[in-house]
Amino acid sequence: MNKGGTSFLVGLLLALAFEMSLAGPPILVDRQTGKYLGNLSNNPHDLNSTSNPYGRYGSEYSADSVNNPYGKYGSRYSSDSPNNPYATNPPAIVAPTPPGLGIQPLPGF
Repeated sequence: MNKGGTSFLVGLLLALAFEMSLAGPPILVDRQTGKYLGNLSNNPHDLNSTSNPYGRYGSEYSADSVNNPYGKYGSRYSSDSPNNPYATNPPAIVAPTPPGLGIQPLPGF
């Protein structure tokens, strides 16, 4: 590869890394209502993370949490739960996007 091609490739990779740094973690959304169900991340300190055991979207006691085994979004019997393999309306995973570009669902979800 010549010097010009290498420079272009490095620039492209830097631009991609910058764009990805602007985007947050994927989010969960109720497919039918569009209700936000939290950030899909493993950060237990993020207030909106599904991994925060004390947060609205990660607590096993919150009605809006996929971790509540008795809630609409966490029960293994609910049609809205990702924990039910036969669910008809499991939450959609929405791809992170840089600010201003809108929400884009991940392919296949």
